[in-house]
Amino acid sequence: MAQAVVVVLFAVPFLAAASNPNPAWSLWSTLAVVVWLIAVGGEALADRQLSAHKADPANRGKTCRKGLWRYSRHPNYFFEFVHWFAYLVLAVGAGPWPVALCALGPVVMFVFLYRFTGIPYTEQQALRSRGEDYAHYQRTTSAFFPLPPSS
Repeated sequence: MAQAVVVVLFAVPFLAAASNPNPAWSLWSTLAVVVWLIAVGGEALADRQLSAHKADPANRGKTCRKGLWRYSRHPNYFFEFVHWFAYLVLAVGAGPWPVALCALGPVVMFVFLYRFTGIPYTEQQALRSRGEDYAHYQRTTSAFFPLPPSS
């Protein structure tokens, strides 16, 4: 039952966009596409950087701190979160739908990634496999939002 509720929350922006009485291309449509492209491009770049790091035998047991990984411990999750905002932007441009209702999908995605499915599991695995190297990374690098590293 809970899965069905979550799916409905993610579907609300699509329902709003599909029920737009004036579906002409708009500034909102363009903005949604730009946000989507940034999100998909950022997630692909983060995944590529991590794959390149793992492919180098010299990096065995080391934490990736290059590229986007210098600013966030989970840039791939961050851009997945941004991806859902593209649909929110599209829904906002569709008309009178309540923005708060359309924003529930991205908010729920953030909560799941940050508290339940993404970060906690990945962080536990990284601490087990990389120990103090990863613990230092945790102390100096933002968990989710890309920010300059602290010293």
